[in-house]
Amino acid sequence: MTRLCESMLSIKKAKSSKPFSGLPDPFSHGAQIYKNPVRASVRQGFLCSPLRPNLVRVLDICDLTFFICAPPCLQTSYWRTFIRAGLQRGLKAGLVRATGNKGGKSMLAGVRIIEIEALGPAPFAAMLLADLGADIITIHRKLAAETPGKGAENLLDRGKRSIALDLKDPEDTQILKRLLKTADGLIEGFRPGVMERLGLGPKDCHQIRPQLIYGRMTGWGQTGPKAAQAGHDLNYIGLSGALWYASAPDDIPIAPATLVGDIGGGAMYLTVGMLAGLLKARATGAGCVVDAAIVDGSAHMMNLLMSLRSSGGFRTMRGQSLLDGPHWSRVYRCGDGGYFTVQALEPKFYAQFLDLMGLAGDVDFTDQFDQTRWPVLTRRLAQIFVEKPRAHWSAIFANSDACAGPVLNPEEAMAETHMQARGVWSAPEGRLQAAAAPRFDGANPSIPSPIPRRDQDRCSILDELEQLERAAP
Repeated sequence: MTRLCESMLSIKKAKSSKPFSGLPDPFSHGAQIYKNPVRASVRQGFLCSPLRPNLVRVLDICDLTFFICAPPCLQTSYWRTFIRAGLQRGLKAGLVRATGNKGGKSMLAGVRIIEIEALGPAPFAAMLLADLGADIITIHRKLAAETPGKGAENLLDRGKRSIALDLKDPEDTQILKRLLKTADGLIEGFRPGVMERLGLGPKDCHQIRPQLIYGRMTGWGQTGPKAAQAGHDLNYIGLSGALWYASAPDDIPIAPATLVGDIGGGAMYLTVGMLAGLLKARATGAGCVVDAAIVDGSAHMMNLLMSLRSSGGFRTMRGQSLLDGPHWSRVYRCGDGGYFTVQALEPKFYAQFLDLMGLAGDVDFTDQFDQTRWPVLTRRLAQIFVEKPRAHWSAIFANSDACAGPVLNPEEAMAETHMQARGVWSAPEGRLQAAAAPRFDGANPSIPSPIPRRDQDRCSILDELEQLERAAP
């Protein structure tokens, strides 16, 4: 049996007919009322899912969408009319109320995504959807692939369920197709053509589930001269232009591993694409294919920089633009080998920075935007910062608006006061990891969900599948 949805509506005084006074009581006929979204579940022999015929949208009120899951005898405009009236009356009287988790876990409750095991951005996108409450079923390989640096358990699998299948085995492929009939989306990260050769391409899957959102995560995209070529994060962002402005002007371009390409240009765009596709499918009943390519996403992220061109704040030559050339937009080495960031863009913040550095009266620093002075002033600041340890500079700039602060490693970040107050980092079972983001309604993020073992949920997934198939019309 599936887990019952936390966002189910509760009726005060069980099966109370007070909201329906003077109207037929639907609860006496087996009706159940739900808030959207609702996780697919089986209750009293009826399948409760927004994408199934027995679940009918009846009301939008107070930013909530209500559904009734009921026998066919209630699937008439007459019954919907009085159910709508009763819900409106019950909401106003406080006899009907929505319950659920405000920490973000219920934001995507009722959305089911099938994830085909892959590397990097695809499982990250699926983890992000799981963090937001989606039911992610990961199709793991029966034998783990030999991937450098990858352990037996993958942090990106947190909050997911696992079943191991061999997609070259007809019986296992049939299990996947049965699961797809219950799913809202699929995520895969193979090179173009691999899923088609397995008989699981978009056309195959849309025959099974027309409203399916088919998410494809690649580096080069589904088309183009390099589409079938191997590559990794640095290759993609190098070609897209996103790596060009990384590092100081005289240094070799290098970006934080995975962040710009795999995550920023890949996983985040796949996630946005999946969510946009889900909204379209709910409105039209038609699925789509999401072609998320790291070269596309990482190039798209550069549009903020490109927007500075019209004002002269962006130039092709490295070290000449507003955010990569000035002395006030740098990382400096401290006396103990630590690093300190400075990005005092606005004049009022730049003035605070100079004051705290003891340079408020120094005429050399007066003209903040004189590009001819930037290299000389950068060297002067470098000489000043290297005279003291990072802790000294952290204390000087603490609680200021000078836009300057330390560079911390993840372990240091977990102990930092602001990060602790936000509950960003934690280490359940010794695994250092960041909490889900973003946050909703001011709630703190919940404790990270556990990481399943490979094939851990096989029995429960197959049992649930049988229940859903028996209940389907």
